Amino acid sequence: MKQNPSLLFCIFLDLLGNISYFLPFAGEWFDVAWAPFSAWIFYRMFGGRTGKIGAFISFTEEIIPFVDIIPTFTLGYFYKKFFNNKAPEANNHPL
Repeated sequence: MKQNPSLLFCIFLDLLGNISYFLPFAGEWFDVAWAPFSAWIFYRMFGGRTGKIGAFISFTEEIIPFVDIIPTFTLGYFYKKFFNNKAPEANNHPL
């Protein structure tokens, strides 16, 4: 079972993705380089279906100009924590 990523690390990655707002002329070029890397990180952190869908969303929001303010990693963290919990396996029942 994959361990949930840290909330602080997810916030850090979202802030790193927003660094383009502080680089006046190089900002959007940073996004072009960051988009595939952030998608790869998202997939590796969350895995499975959540990772695939989130990686696509992360790539898309980073590659489109002025949309990268969306905190994709943080939203992925809360989705994984509260909405993506699977029921325990039937074979793990102690009785």
